[in-house]
Amino acid sequence: MTSLKYRRVNVSDEHHLRNGALKAHSDLKQGSNNLKNGYHVTEKVQKNGNGDSFYQPRVRGEDSFEEAPMYVAVMTYMGYGIVILFGYFRDFLRAVGLEKCHQAQEREEQKDFVPLYQDFENFYKRNLYMRVRDNWNRPICSLPGPVFDVMERVSDDYNWTFRLTGKTIENVINMGSYNYLGFAENNVDFLKTVAEETRQYGVGVCSTRQELGNLSIHEKLERLVAEFLGVESAMAFGMGFATNSMNIPALVGKGCLILSDELNHTSLILGARLSGATIRVFKHNNMQSLEKLLKEAICSGQPRTHRGWKKILIMVEGIYSMEGSLVRLPEILALKKKYKAYLYLDEAHSIGAVGPTGRGVTEHFGVDPNEVDVLMGTFTKSFGATGGYIAGKKELVDYLRSHSHSAVYATAMSPPVVEQIIRAIKCIMGVDGTTEGQRRVRQLSENTRYLRSRLKEMGFIIYGNQDSPVVPLLLYLPGKVGAFSRAMLKRKIGVVVVGFPATPIAEARARFCVSAAHTREMLDKVLQSLDELGDHIRVKFSRHRPSRRQELHNETDFEQDS
Repeated sequence: MTSLKYRRVNVSDEHHLRNGALKAHSDLKQGSNNLKNGYHVTEKVQKNGNGDSFYQPRVRGEDSFEEAPMYVAVMTYMGYGIVILFGYFRDFLRAVGLEKCHQAQEREEQKDFVPLYQDFENFYKRNLYMRVRDNWNRPICSLPGPVFDVMERVSDDYNWTFRLTGKTIENVINMGSYNYLGFAENNVDFLKTVAEETRQYGVGVCSTRQELGNLSIHEKLERLVAEFLGVESAMAFGMGFATNSMNIPALVGKGCLILSDELNHTSLILGARLSGATIRVFKHNNMQSLEKLLKEAICSGQPRTHRGWKKILIMVEGIYSMEGSLVRLPEILALKKKYKAYLYLDEAHSIGAVGPTGRGVTEHFGVDPNEVDVLMGTFTKSFGATGGYIAGKKELVDYLRSHSHSAVYATAMSPPVVEQIIRAIKCIMGVDGTTEGQRRVRQLSENTRYLRSRLKEMGFIIYGNQDSPVVPLLLYLPGKVGAFSRAMLKRKIGVVVVGFPATPIAEARARFCVSAAHTREMLDKVLQSLDELGDHIRVKFSRHRPSRRQELHNETDFEQDS
């Protein structure tokens, strides 16, 4: 068993960390026929190999965060204020019995108990969310590929409950799923190996991998993931969310410091809180803010005692799922090496979706993946499956096999799911004898840039990087969120709308996820509908003014290694 060795961090040596699970390494190495439910391409070509383009530097491009006009912000706050006032008025009507209350309530015989349902905490859900609840949790009755079928439903009590009408809205263009490379498909030719593995292993394992659930196909997947990423070792988990929330507590604990980007995913936040480590948040993609926290951590140490931190872990994402922005990986790596910290990179949305050969942000920036201490990703987006992985040094993975709750207690991954991931990775790598995988990677990049450029031309405010397939379109006003989603569904386009508390209160948005399975005709139909709807409900707010958020990115005094 790899032992954990901690040493006090002194100001004189800045921050020298030792740990068997996380070993610092700072030497930079150089080194179609489009169907409704997916693709069917049979072209045979030479194998792709291991990817010589790993370390070719590429231009990142700036993230776009355009400011809305002042009147939009004022009207947004006014809209929320009006809805809140009416919410209090309706609560008064419910209290006096003039309006029926549908929410969960305490029973009369338990009125003297400590309340199980906090009335005020549910105010937002009861009075704001219920007005637009019909825009979420829509039942789908087909494969969620580039198009899908939606079961029609109506509400007779203002969205408290729904009933199905028996009708189906067919061929709705799917602009909300994370099906980046189109591997969420039911093409018989592509799924032959999945069917074969199902016949051999069955569907369920019914045991943890440490007991009787460690199949040969699991080890095959982990070797393939490590080869795909270009690292020593990898470990697969059955749930993407738990890959973060259950592994972070195994890596850091009391006496450690986590520096977390303010826009990190909930799974990262939960894992950080469960670890017991001290958490400090830096501004999104702001290197000046991150370096300031690193300097304070080195100089001041832990609160009260001022002892050195056992570890400092920087946690970031490759693509931020609500903003569509890319991590500033080269700059963060420079800071990591300068201050001898560790880096945890969540590539849930970026693996498979960016990079010339789909190997994520490390390839996109021409960075050696071995420079990142902990590589995390999920199989739920680009690979059309479920689960996640942790990859890096062999010492790290071996440590997690015995210390991670997700590894020790969780049931092993289903064999058909494992085979689906294997066949998707092989397709991307080209070892299946075709260029289908690389064609999809290129198609995703083309579709992403096409959609983003056209939306900007139309006058919409969109966030994120030009290479990010996550495209947030800002709606701002709460009343426009529901109207936008309902109007798009009438045009047979399925979108995801997001508002407070998932986003800042004044930045409600629609989030489009581009897929390689989208044809140009599909995207043109979406763009035409958006152009018409944008004029109708007046959400073309762009004045092409750059946000002040960009000015902070380069205000730092560190130098990157040459």
